[in-house]
Amino acid sequence: MVLEYSKEIELAHVVLEQLKDAIVQLQEWNKDVESMQELETSPYGMQRLAGNFMLIQVIGESVKKVDGYTNGALWQYRPEIPWKKVIAMRNRISHGYYDLDTEYMDDIIKNDLAPLLEAVEYLLKITDELYLTV
Repeated sequence: MVLEYSKEIELAHVVLEQLKDAIVQLQEWNKDVESMQELETSPYGMQRLAGNFMLIQVIGESVKKVDGYTNGALWQYRPEIPWKKVIAMRNRISHGYYDLDTEYMDDIIKNDLAPLLEAVEYLLKITDELYLTV
């Protein structure tokens, strides 16, 4: 599928920027954390955990919005990212489908954020190029 500039692509670009910011913020907040379980030992740590879960929700919601704006067309450029699972992650947290635990968050932060950030940066370049063709 060939992408062309549209208002929806412009909206997707804005959301991708917000998505990138949320990923970077989540990485920054947790760069000094060895294990999420250590945050469970203090009120401040529990606030950080709540903030982490909130940013993970933001990430999933952002992916959901981009998917809606583009009808999934951007995902073809980075098929190694399980985009639907990112949305499901948001749903899992938002609706409490499963018990939320720190191991789940730890896994996301340690293993999933870096490749997701790389993919989002790549998609931002694609949407930037579409602006240049208008």
